[in-house]
Amino acid sequence: MSMGQNGDEPTVGQLVANASKELSSLVRSEVELAKTELKKTAIAAGTGAGMFAAAGFLALLAVILLCISAAYGLTAAGLHPAIAFLIVAGAFLLIGAILVFIGMRALKSAKAPTRTIETSKETLKALGRGDEHHEALPEPGVRR
Repeated sequence: MSMGQNGDEPTVGQLVANASKELSSLVRSEVELAKTELKKTAIAAGTGAGMFAAAGFLALLAVILLCISAAYGLTAAGLHPAIAFLIVAGAFLLIGAILVFIGMRALKSAKAPTRTIETSKETLKALGRGDEHHEALPEPGVRR
């Protein structure tokens, strides 16, 4: 079905070819725009991550200096320097042990997503049987 046979109007094939070229050009330009935006975002994210890393490093140095200060404070209170440093190290080991214990309890309380696994199995079984009618998945946050 051509638009016109006098040569002034394009045919349907020409219109489809033009639309295809323009769509391809549009997709290419959108991809380039996305690349540019992602590059800027990646640079900003990298800069932010670098700042966080530097802040973390400085905080670590501050903690080390505070530990040394605490040990020297105990020394100034009359304890032998070796005992003062052992007390500070022991305090940190105790805090670390408590954190490990709390972390282990939190990990033990974590459970697998049993509802999701069960509904996924049911759906896969229904699809494997070729059933057209199978139970719809529950809405998020709704209990059966």
